Order: sequence, then C-alpha cells, then structure tokens
Amino acid sequence: MPVRIVSLAAHSGAGKTTLCEALLCRGGALPRMGRVEDGTTQSDHTEAERAHGFSITTGVLRLAHRGTDLTLLDTPGYADFVREIRGGIRAADSALILVSAVSGVEVGTERVWATADRFAMPRVVVISQMDRERANFHAVLADLRASLRGPVAAAFLPVGEGPHFRAVADLLTASEDDVPGETRAALREAREALVDAIVETDDDLMNRYLEGEELGADELRGAFLRAVHAGTLFPVIPVSAVSGVGIPELLDLMVDGLRSAFERGPLTGVDGQTREPTPDAPASARVWRVSVDPFVGKLAYLRVWSGTIRPGDTLRNTTRGVDVKPAHLYVVSGKDLTEVPELSAGMIGVLTKLPDLHTGDTLADPANPIEYDPLVLPDPAHTVALFPRTRQDEDRLSTAVARLLDEDPTLGFAREGQTGELLLSGMGDMHTTIAVEKLTALGVNVDTRPPQIPYRETIRAASQAQGKHKKQSGGHGQYGDCHIRLEPGEGFAFRSAVVGGAIPGKYLPSIEKGVGDAMLRGPLAGYPMQDVHVAVTHGSYHDVDSSDLAFRTAGSLAFRNAVEAARPTLLEPVMLLRVRAPAGFTGDLQTRRARVQGMEPEGTVITVTAVVPQSELQTYSADLRSLTGDRGAFSVKFHGYQDLPEHLAKKVIEARKAAAG
Repeated sequence: MPVRIVSLAAHSGAGKTTLCEALLCRGGALPRMGRVEDGTTQSDHTEAERAHGFSITTGVLRLAHRGTDLTLLDTPGYADFVREIRGGIRAADSALILVSAVSGVEVGTERVWATADRFAMPRVVVISQMDRERANFHAVLADLRASLRGPVAAAFLPVGEGPHFRAVADLLTASEDDVPGETRAALREAREALVDAIVETDDDLMNRYLEGEELGADELRGAFLRAVHAGTLFPVIPVSAVSGVGIPELLDLMVDGLRSAFERGPLTGVDGQTREPTPDAPASARVWRVSVDPFVGKLAYLRVWSGTIRPGDTLRNTTRGVDVKPAHLYVVSGKDLTEVPELSAGMIGVLTKLPDLHTGDTLADPANPIEYDPLVLPDPAHTVALFPRTRQDEDRLSTAVARLLDEDPTLGFAREGQTGELLLSGMGDMHTTIAVEKLTALGVNVDTRPPQIPYRETIRAASQAQGKHKKQSGGHGQYGDCHIRLEPGEGFAFRSAVVGGAIPGKYLPSIEKGVGDAMLRGPLAGYPMQDVHVAVTHGSYHDVDSSDLAFRTAGSLAFRNAVEAARPTLLEPVMLLRVRAPAGFTGDLQTRRARVQGMEPEGTVITVTAVVPQSELQTYSADLRSLTGDRGAFSVKFHGYQDLPEHLAKKVIEARKAAAG
C-alpha cells in the first residue's frame, strides 16, 4: 500500500488536532470525532494534554484513503515544544501548514514554514476554521502571499464564509454554474492566478501558454499535481473540520499531490553517503522523538528511511557508537501500540526499553553504517529554580530530572555555582511548568521560584594597599607582607612587579591565591569580583616565620584594603534578547531597561534585538504571551555584565545585608 507521512504544523490555536479528528473520521479510522475541550481526541491523550487543553507531544495517527496509508504527525502549536515540532516535521515527507481563517499568518506560521523550507518539503496550506465568525479567506490568502516564501496559490475557493461556509470549488474543474453569482468573478480571478502559477513550474506549458494555446484541464491537473509533489507550488484549500466541508477534497489532495516515502529521492548522510528510500536498501532510521511511559518505559519513535528492520536485528547507533537489538517492533496510532513483524522504509515505528537511544540518533545496518544530520534545537530561554519539598524529594530529584532530559533535549538542568540553586531551563514558562508536572508524576514534588540573579562586583579606579600578616605565639611565627596595585581590566590578571628580591618568587603563587580568596566576596554585597588586574609591587619576608600560608593571608588582606579605594561597583548580567512578534509590536522593552540593537520588519512580523538585564526577563515568557495574544516568540543568550544603576544597586545591597542577618 502506498504510504504518505504528513506533518501538521501551525501556530497555536489554528485547529490541527480538530482537523486530525475530521480526517480520521472521514477516513473511517474513527466512528465519530473527539473534542479538544472534552479531552477525547486521539492526539491529545496524555493527562497533561487533557488537563491543559492543548497538544504537548506530537500525536501519531493512521488512516487509509483510496488505498493509501496516511500517517499524520500532529505537532504542538506552542513554540515551547519546539523539539516535538521540529522532530515531527523532520520525520515526515510532506506537511500541512494550517492557518486560521480568522487570525491569518502568525509568528508560529512563519516559524514552521521556515523549517519546512529548510528541508525543501512539499506542503499544502489549509485555511482552517472557515465556519467561524469573521472568517475571511481572501484576506488570509493575501496575507499568505505577502508573508511566506514560495508560490502560494488557491486551488479551491470557498462557497460562503463563516456560518455560511457550505462547499469548496475546485478551481481546475468547477464551472461558473457550480457557484453562486456573487462568487463567479472571484472564481475567474482565482483560476487565472492558479493557471499562471502552474505554468510557471513547467517550461513547455509556459511557452505554449504565452503563445495563446488553450491548455486542457487534464494537462493542467497533471502539471499541478507534479508541482505540488515537487514542492514548487503550494496549494491553498479552505476547510472546516467541525462541519467537514473541504475534508474529502483535502484527503484527495494529500493522496494525489503529496509525495510518498519512496518518491523523495536518495537520502544523504553527513559523510556524503546515500541511501535509497526502499525496503531492499541497507537499513537506516532516525529517532525523532523519545518519551517515557510510566508502564511501558522508554519509547523511541523511529522514522525508517531505508531498508527493513526485523525483531532481533542488530542495529548500530552511529551517533553514539553502540549497538542495539530491538526484541519487539511496534507501530503507533494515538496511544495504542501494535506489534508488527517488521518496519520498512517509509514507516513510523516505535522501539521499547532501549536506554541507548536518544532524540536525533541514527540507527543503521552495522555492515553499512550511515549517520544522518542531527536535529538542530535552540537553546533554552526560560529558567526556574527548583526547591525540593522534602529530603526524599531531594534524593529522588536527580534521577527524575535525568529521565526528563533523556526524553526532552531542549530542557536543561544545572546547579548555579554562585548561588547554589538547582536551575531547570526550558523554551518558555509553559515548557518548564509541564516539566515540573512530570516531576510530580514521577513522585518528586518541588516548588519553583525565579532564580537569584548572579550579580558580580568590580572596580572602576586604580588603588594600592599593603597587606601584612604577622603573628607570634611561641615557636615559629607567621609573617607575610605585600603591597599590591589594583587596576580595572578585562578578566583577571596577576603579575609581579617586585624588584630586588623583596619577596621570594616562591611566595607569589600564595599571594595570588590570597587575592583569589578575597575576590570570592566583594566589599559591597559579597558577590564574586571580576575584571581586576593585580600587580605585586613590594613587600618583605622573614627567613624563619614566612610561609605560603602567611603570604596567602597577606595577599587577601592587601586586596581587601586596596579594593575599598578602587570605587567598587555592582554588576548585573545582561542577555541578548531576540523577539519575533506581529509587525507594529513595540512591547514593553522600554520598561525593562532594554537597549534596542535593531528592528527588522519581515512580512507580518518584526524581529527586535535588544540587550536586556537578566533580572528584567524572569517573567518575560508569560508576559510576552499576554502582550501578543500568544503570537510572539523569543530567544535569549548570555551577553555579559554591565553596571547596575546606583538606585537599584542600593536595593540589592540592602536586601543582601538583610538576608545575611
């Protein structure tokens, strides 16, 4: 049976999961549609998805239509779950990109479109929710053409909109008698635009068309399907998943226009090797997602790219250099696993209880190894501090977090060296919230708070001072004496300017250690110091009483004495923030002490780059979602340190002293 693996991707709220229900129902895989609101859909079957009312993981769904096996990968809409989105797109051969007839192109639309573009993926654009009030097909079509790269053309026209949406007209076959009078002019205009888009994909047709030759309907249809298949034309179809209008036509278009697993051409590994996507080629597959089931254990979802895999076969994990031998093979639809005797090229399968498999890993025939490029995932953008509620929770935390990280590589976990806090990082506040809920399900209860800001201290002037440590208590005493000069400078530097042997060279490393000890706690609020250059200029020693310990103590004293006169200053960490939001968005960056670096308009969105203090971004994920109606996305990375304004520095110092008692 021919196979189509199709990823459904969109901005949150465009109706992917409801569309999947409609496709499954029309294809006979479901007796009736479930509802997202009721938690009864095939895709959103986890407890977290039912509780929150949106997709968190990529649902794998199967149906048959006109003798073709269709596997749908229903990816989440929230950008927080980018690992699921990108994994689902990479595992497919084609994509349905949904755009709401009410909201039009959004930030998430452009993001998934760019991902599909990166892999030259054929796609169909579905204008969904055509039955809703304020649905506007033609406005959204214009939005698509203005915002998305590539030839986008309507292949079907809606008959009615909003509550009056009752049919779709195929632009290549419908006559003016098939549509109401008020739609006929739009039908003629849309058909001309579609024919122009079709002939531009075929040089022979273009020449004949320009010469005025009449092109036959069958000829145009064939060229249209070839262009869709090749990804040189992106057809647009209006649908309502709730009423079912447009669903039969969409299924036909998926079968006729979207490419099969075998039609995508040879696959290329990172070293230039190729594999034909056929069942008789050497076996190869990629793990595109991993999940941990509380009953089954670890599940590794595979896209088989070439060859055939059978139970007991040895497979080389070429990404990690280890071999695995799956005892059982499964296919999945919704939450149901079905054991199968083999997985062949073009199939989505599941392997269980294999700890050495991780998202992005390549599996291959050991006799014919190949490695495919890894999944490219962004760095985390939002961080919370975890506080286990009990000692038992603390003991279990590391094991539970390790399971989460194994399942989701876009999460991060670390102990902050300066504050000692346990930090969980993710793509946004929703991502970390779901991760904490998973910890609870694993029996680990934690509270979360915004992380402490790792302030630093530095100096803004040069100074010098003496540090002298002299102690006599019977027997050998302790004697160390050094003079040092401090200067502001990038990083830490230590040198000797001692002349005449005033301090033996063997004691200089001890002085440096003493300086390092003192720099761990700055004079203002006890934060570590940075960007200080130190020179030892003079000193004295005693033949008997001097020692490494004495000079280490002297070095620490000298630094503390000198730093008081060097205009110590409090520093705050700053981040490089990139925000993609609807055009015209200015947000609230001015209230966050941001320094805007640039603004780049692009279609319906604008990208703003700014340097922002870390302390101003602790609630930014939720704030941006509120400000933009969930139409914004952002990324952050560490940019450096800057002076903390004096009025804020006073508050930090006072709070630090109050906390110290």
